[in-house]
Order: sequence, then structure tokens, then C-alpha cells
Amino acid sequence: MKQQDKSKKTKRDVKLRDGFRDVLDGSMLTKEVVVRQLPFIIFLAVLALIYITNRYHAEKVFVMTEETRKEIKELRSEKISVQSELMRKSRQQQVLKQLKEHGSELDFADEPPIKIMYDLDE
Repeated sequence: MKQQDKSKKTKRDVKLRDGFRDVLDGSMLTKEVVVRQLPFIIFLAVLALIYITNRYHAEKVFVMTEETRKEIKELRSEKISVQSELMRKSRQQQVLKQLKEHGSELDFADEPPIKIMYDLDE
């Protein structure tokens, strides 16, 4: 019984060693089974390349999206600050102050504007 177990172990070890040696020296690639499966192996390699390319593209798009999101946030805050500055500068008192600084004699009207009416028939 022990002799039989030993011979099975050694046969298995030899097969494993021979298989490992076949992989290392490349003789496994010339076997009939591998040659028949070559189109399928090439197909799997192409799928792997497509997967890697798709993953790279997805990461690139994600990074661009995040950069755009940050830029939008910065532009929004800049818009708000410019808008508030414009509101401050366009107040009546600020406009009058700037006019006087530039030496203009313009002033605000004391009377409200009047509506001018005319007939189109004449």
C-alpha cells in the first residue's frame, strides 16, 4: 500500500515538474491542444486590451468631470462676487460720487419725468 502511494506521489511530482518545465521553455505552446485553442486565446487577449482601454478612458473622463465640477464651483463664486461688486457700484450714491470725482456736473433730477404724447394721424 505504501509503495503504491509513493509511486502515485512521484508520478504526480514528475507530471507537475514536466508541466512547469513545459511552461518555462515554451514547448507547451507547440502542443496540439494549445494550437487548437489559439483563436480563443487571441480573442481573450483582445477582450483584455479592450477592457484596459475602456477602464483608462473611464478614469480619464472621471478626472475631467471632477476638474470641470471644481472649475464650475470657482466660476460660480467669482460670478457672485462680481455681481455684488456691480450692484455696489451701480447704486445711486456711488454713481453720483463717481461722477463728481470725474468732474461731471450731472446731478439727479428733482422732478419726475413727464410723458410726451403725440398723435400719429397728423
